[in-house]
Amino acid sequence: MASPHRQAGRTACFAGQVPAASGVRGTWPGCHGGGCCGDQVVAASGAKRRGAGGRARPSAPQHPALAHGRHGVGRPGGVWRTFQRDPEFGPDGRGGDALPELLHGQPPVLPIQGSSAHRTSAHPQRLLYYQWARQERHLGHRPQFHPLKHGFDEWFGSPNCHFGPYDNKARPNIPVYRDQEMVGRFYEEFPINLKTGEANLTQIYLQEALEFIQRQQAAHRPFFLYWAVDATHAPIYASKPFLGTSQRGRYGDAIRELDDSVGRILRLLRDLSIAENTFVFFTSDNGAALISAPRQGGSNGPFLCGKQTTFEGGMREPAIAWWPGHIPAGQVSHQLGSIMDLFTTSLSLAGLEPPRDRAIDGLDLLPAMLQGRLTDRPIFYYRGNTLMAVTLGQYKAHFWTWTNSWEEFKQGIDFCPGQNVSGVTTHSQEEHTKLPLIFHLGRDPGERFPLSVASIEYLDALRRITPVVQQHQEALVPGQPQLNVCNRAVMNWAPPGCEKLGKCLTPPESVPEKCSWPH
Repeated sequence: MASPHRQAGRTACFAGQVPAASGVRGTWPGCHGGGCCGDQVVAASGAKRRGAGGRARPSAPQHPALAHGRHGVGRPGGVWRTFQRDPEFGPDGRGGDALPELLHGQPPVLPIQGSSAHRTSAHPQRLLYYQWARQERHLGHRPQFHPLKHGFDEWFGSPNCHFGPYDNKARPNIPVYRDQEMVGRFYEEFPINLKTGEANLTQIYLQEALEFIQRQQAAHRPFFLYWAVDATHAPIYASKPFLGTSQRGRYGDAIRELDDSVGRILRLLRDLSIAENTFVFFTSDNGAALISAPRQGGSNGPFLCGKQTTFEGGMREPAIAWWPGHIPAGQVSHQLGSIMDLFTTSLSLAGLEPPRDRAIDGLDLLPAMLQGRLTDRPIFYYRGNTLMAVTLGQYKAHFWTWTNSWEEFKQGIDFCPGQNVSGVTTHSQEEHTKLPLIFHLGRDPGERFPLSVASIEYLDALRRITPVVQQHQEALVPGQPQLNVCNRAVMNWAPPGCEKLGKCLTPPESVPEKCSWPH
């Protein structure tokens, strides 16, 4: 599925019998990870999305956007904010705002009772492999964020990425759960050898997925599978049979294992004779983390910068849709899409209407996939509370430009290595709200040559973009900050089930403090 020498990331696989679906998602895949943005190696049997391509926000906030079909920054009824990058950057100095509904209110996949898509006994079973958020963001390991409280019936995985190892004193190693209880911790019961890069986690996750599909098929139940492995998220790992098998080092080894795993899922669907009833979607959470390259990261090809930025390299993702007998093999779609579209698309696959009790921003992608019909829609790019850019059609307007601070850059933290574009890849927060920088992404996907503000093309593009942005901003409803307070006492010291394993740890004294999100 993925070219082994290219960049890919944590995978989400939606797989299941229609009216169910399955998703495969990769972490930090970058546009050259799944080969979707120009590489002809992959997607021979499905549809690739490229050109205007897929978009996703940085990894943590894109998860609820996928599950809710709602904008990562806000629509009427609430707001999910990306974490605040600088206390003076946002208009109100707040960051990390999030709707309680998005994080721990109504289940994201199952609309509330009384809505047009309320769950019945005929609804599919769901299994979640979910890296819900990152450890250092202090989001996801609290009980109210547990996937089984958000519409999923089974869960095997971790609430955080596989960071570590930790000493279990200053910080606990991150637990791995089966449903409600932990079954071990990373670097302990689930070993990861940072020196060699060897870990068997992808194979463990793969077996869980295969067994889940087999169980649902044996019971004649439609299903929804969300399979999100994180082998390509630093620190990179791969199982022993794949180590040393690529020409891209450990990163390429992890890609090869990911490729093999997705292939085994698809093979099982064929063997069970349910491939033509199963919709599979492969994508990622954000562009390649160039700060980790070349040893721990991939490539964004011609696109500018990487993860942590709102340039194309940070936002474009590979996207492949697979549905034999329905989606024509080998086609390329130029539909501008977003992670949140998968919510609406999944409902459409199940023959359900989106809930009417909230604003839904996700677009149904089935017309684009099945009939080649394109829908003109905007995509908004945020950092913190600030609208950085918007894409409409082939045009992208930047209202602010910023990579990271000079202080970080001088310490060697570079989100755009070798890609200095004067006046664009700035290390100070540059405002362009009165005369935004506008690029034609079809001619200039690398965002290197802004249109002349005196040109007719610039004025025409600005006239199209301005009312769309105004309407978007007028519809936003501010949320309450949810990610501004950090407290080590709420980490994974004593998760449910720890007493059975003798793995309960004593938490430190609760000392809430303001979080620091430096970039």
